[in-house]
Amino acid sequence: MAKQQSQKSIELNSVKKLLDEQTTVILSAVDAKLLRMEASTDKKFLKMEIKMNQMETRINQKFDRLTTTLDKFLKRMTDMEDEFEMMKLDINRVKKVLKEKLGVDLLQ
Repeated sequence: MAKQQSQKSIELNSVKKLLDEQTTVILSAVDAKLLRMEASTDKKFLKMEIKMNQMETRINQKFDRLTTTLDKFLKRMTDMEDEFEMMKLDINRVKKVLKEKLGVDLLQ
């Protein structure tokens, strides 16, 4: 009976040792796979980040062109309004002179 227990103990130790080795091999394989996946994922995120930066640059360039166009348009409008006001003042002066000198009253 002591011999059976000794033999069972040896078999149990052998099984434990084999399971430990098997567990080590499996965990090593899983770690390697996870590292490859992580590297692949990092590359994908890096590519996405590069594409997003390029897109942001294009959007900023388009926004700058739009802003420049709007600034030019606003300047033209402001210049026209200023010129219109000056012309209006000139016409009022001409009307005033016509009324004073010739007695002609033009419609307001």
